[in-house]
Amino acid sequence: MYQATTTTRGHLLSRRPHLTRRLVQLYGGLALYGASSALLVRSGLGLEPWNVLHQGLAERTGLSMGLVLTVVGAAVLLLWIPLRQRPGLGTVSNVLVIGAAMDATLAVVPDAHGPAARIAAMAAGIVLNGAATGLYIAARFGPGPRDGLMTGLHLRTGLSVRLVRTAIEITVVATGFALGGSAGVGTLLYAVSIGPLAQVFLRLFAVPPAPGGSTVVATDRPRRAILRR
Repeated sequence: MYQATTTTRGHLLSRRPHLTRRLVQLYGGLALYGASSALLVRSGLGLEPWNVLHQGLAERTGLSMGLVLTVVGAAVLLLWIPLRQRPGLGTVSNVLVIGAAMDATLAVVPDAHGPAARIAAMAAGIVLNGAATGLYIAARFGPGPRDGLMTGLHLRTGLSVRLVRTAIEITVVATGFALGGSAGVGTLLYAVSIGPLAQVFLRLFAVPPAPGGSTVVATDRPRRAILRR
């Protein structure tokens, strides 16, 4: 009995650093995601697909982009109910952290002026967004609200993930642009580069399994859980 208890305690202690690393990656990745999105806003050269919608709604409502992102994320999360998707810690944290990090960054980072500064802000935003995606997804705490919407629609309709994702992103970009959101060369470059960047950073930040098992709070397959905003 004593030996079994000692063994159990040893396993728990060995897993603690593993869980700590995953939590640091989760929240560090989410904060970096919000900050990188703010850099794309300041570049003025175009945003990620979902942020085109968020910016358009912010223009119409007078709310901050971060608050709009949070409200839209919560609304999308409600759509998981009929799709029978299960949120994890990462899903809820996604809703709460990214918008706050975006607003905090926008409050201290001014608009970029001049072609060189704008291009630098755009490039930094895209690369850091890829790094944030790798950090957050590799932590394996569950997909973001918009990812769950994509995979849920895929499972319920039988349509391919690629088709569902494309349809969703075209819809949000078109709607956001009509509302006054910024779509431009940054939007296009983001669309073609975020996949390869995320793949590189997913490998770089991959978390090995915990010794003696896994302290999983919520998981998803990283390759199918790429963040889209």
